[in-house]
Amino acid sequence: MLTILRKEINEFLDSLIAYVVMGVFLVGIGLLIWIFPSTSVLEYGYASLDTLFGLGPYVLMFLIPAVTMKSFAEEKKAGTLELLYTLPFRHYEIILGKFLAGFLLVIVSILPTLIYYFTLSALGNPTGNLDTPGIIGSYVGLILLGGVFTAVGILASALTQNQIVSFITSAFLCYFLYSGFSSIAEFGGAQADAIDQWGILFHYSSMSRGVIDGTDLAYFFGLGFFLILLTNLIMKRR
Repeated sequence: MLTILRKEINEFLDSLIAYVVMGVFLVGIGLLIWIFPSTSVLEYGYASLDTLFGLGPYVLMFLIPAVTMKSFAEEKKAGTLELLYTLPFRHYEIILGKFLAGFLLVIVSILPTLIYYFTLSALGNPTGNLDTPGIIGSYVGLILLGGVFTAVGILASALTQNQIVSFITSAFLCYFLYSGFSSIAEFGGAQADAIDQWGILFHYSSMSRGVIDGTDLAYFFGLGFFLILLTNLIMKRR
């Protein structure tokens, strides 16, 4: 697994994809927090990172599929997947190696946004006037959400050898898992709360309040495990 992980990371670093994804994410979030009048904290007049944690998931649901779309699709198209299977790796080791490489890239993209926390903390009146527990919970939620989106991207890439199809499928699934259940819950009547809890948004919002509950952690880890397991089953059938 570590061999696959190193191989994937080296491929990311040797291409422009990793740098473009990190650059677009950081620049985009920076513009939303500081520049655009409708979302700027300078216009809002309140020291908060709600813009990062509110819009960050929507940015990630397009950037992460761009990273993961080639994971298996490119291997199939180039005919190197069969060669990979001749090496002494189990299916799950190949999948986990590709997943961890993408997940690490997501974490590396998110961590630099900590500078926004320290900047807002210094600008606050009084200094440090921030909801730190809520921000910590939001960061944990954003990283776990990035892990689930990465698992979705790996699954979508395993379903096709066309990278564009993989990207579109992954982006759609990420959006549906994030906010689709909340939209369905609006028409769920008495079952609305139960339906809402199936979606990522419910658990992500809960963690954003600074309460890192075991139920929310179990949801993210369970969903990620299920997606990786499903990818493993698909690749075994192939």
